[in-house]
Amino acid sequence: MRRGMCIVAAAALLIGLDSVRAQSPMPPADQRLVRDILQQLVEIPTTEADGATPRAAQAMAERLIAAGFPPADVQVLGPNAQTANLVARLRGTKSGTRPILLMAHLDVVPARREDWSMDPWTLQERDGWLYGRGATDNKAGAAMLVANFIRLQREGWKPERDVIIMLTGDEETAQNNIQWLLAEHRSLIDAELAFNTDGGAIVTKNGRPALFDVQTSEKIYGDYQLEVTDSGGHSSLPKADNPISTLAASLVRLAGYQFPPRITEDARLFFERAARTEAGQLAADMKAVAVKPPDGAAIARLSRLPFYNARLRTTCVATRVEAGHANNALPQLARAVINCRILPGASLPEVEATIRRLAGDKVHVTALTAPEASPPSPLSPALLARLEHLVAARWPGLPVVPTMDTGASDGMYVRSAGVPTYGVSAVTEDPNDVRAHGRDERVGIDALYNAAQFWLELTKAFGG
Repeated sequence: MRRGMCIVAAAALLIGLDSVRAQSPMPPADQRLVRDILQQLVEIPTTEADGATPRAAQAMAERLIAAGFPPADVQVLGPNAQTANLVARLRGTKSGTRPILLMAHLDVVPARREDWSMDPWTLQERDGWLYGRGATDNKAGAAMLVANFIRLQREGWKPERDVIIMLTGDEETAQNNIQWLLAEHRSLIDAELAFNTDGGAIVTKNGRPALFDVQTSEKIYGDYQLEVTDSGGHSSLPKADNPISTLAASLVRLAGYQFPPRITEDARLFFERAARTEAGQLAADMKAVAVKPPDGAAIARLSRLPFYNARLRTTCVATRVEAGHANNALPQLARAVINCRILPGASLPEVEATIRRLAGDKVHVTALTAPEASPPSPLSPALLARLEHLVAARWPGLPVVPTMDTGASDGMYVRSAGVPTYGVSAVTEDPNDVRAHGRDERVGIDALYNAAQFWLELTKAFGG
């Protein structure tokens, strides 16, 4: 039922498609606005330990109110004093139409100065790039949305439907904020459909745009703790059952296991369309995986490449290990965290049962972050055509490819709440040089401005 209604709604949104024309570059004054907002956000450290997302949210609220938004339509709110969200609304002129929701997040993962070649908390320009923690994940998205709201307010543009921007405060950690907003303040963010800056990308090849990813689903996130305990003792009297050895054996078994491949409909579309941008054996394998039934040899070859393997199956990997308490003592505790990214539609109990079986009887397994199912968002032909038209206006000839993101975002919860959600970040990303969460995170200057301009046109097109 929901799929059918979404198709009808998407068809209705196609009214005015011919009015979308080739887009002009972003005016210099608006470029400065996007950059200034990004700099302000990067220079407010918003890791979980900093507790500064309320300050970042308030700074963005002050910009919007100064631009003329009524204070009642710009709210900073959160479940506690350590974290906050910004929800702002541009009022539409037509009653009875449901809003569109535009999403980003303000928080970032930690960054240590000694790990970077520069200060991660100061936005710096080098060779056409802007460096800083959050430059791509996801303060660029937040900066684009806030800047575009200010631009639209200055233009005096009036949408038919309400347009909402939501900047959340803990996407990188517990994702409690999005769940709290949906549970306690659903009316503030309820929408017909949502677009997320924290999903999808323009994937580059040899430095040039190769395809435009539209994220229609995400793998399901789950953390499991493996723990082995013992009474310990003097290291001169080793025992047969050493917690470190027992845990290590479990981790080896887990590392050597591959979940069976399963080609979701999103993955099938991805491989079918993305194959047109490749050549040789890789293109042939992608085409062979997209057919029914998929070719087993092609699956095996693609499984050797992490980027494609993650789209073919559920993956679980050890991400943290700790053990022992002294160099000359037998360990009393050995502990590890296994991070799983589970295919949509997979049996969550079966995944956990597999982890427990591979861990073994001597290892205690606890679900730290229980996975929560999130259905894919339907990408109707009408909605896909609308996005293709918008993309072609800015990047002629760039194929639009539906995809399942292997990461996780707040979009998972919005989808689960019944709002179709699509990741269309429009920021370029080199799959061989992904720096989000890593050293010297950066965003291309031209890429940032092109993405911001795309989001302005998307807002106008879907806002009516």
